[in-house]
Amino acid sequence: MTVDVDFGEDGLVPAVAQDADSGEVLMLAYVSPEALDRTIETGRAHYYSRSRDELWEKGASSGHTQEIREVRVDCDADTLLYLVDQNVGACHTGHRSCFYRTVEGENVGERVFDPDAVYDDE
Repeated sequence: MTVDVDFGEDGLVPAVAQDADSGEVLMLAYVSPEALDRTIETGRAHYYSRSRDELWEKGASSGHTQEIREVRVDCDADTLLYLVDQNVGACHTGHRSCFYRTVEGENVGERVFDPDAVYDDE
């Protein structure tokens, strides 16, 4: 039995990417039905960029891919959890996780790559 994901009025659901081994929360992004289908088909995380209005594969430009171990859906079927093996860092700022700072501004995360060396002028 497959779960019918409720993509709501805008056709998107939030997806939390979590390191499958450590449990560290890496990032949150949005997923369309097509992104979920591509994720399941390829075994690599795909998301939908609301700002660019397009489907994207995590790591397509940086090489910092997320290999999917499992996709879970919450009790309301309106949020996804991607359990992943993260290659290098998840955050475009160079940090392992997008959640690298506290609300007070303290940096509590590990920077694992130089974004200037990875990304062209995006």
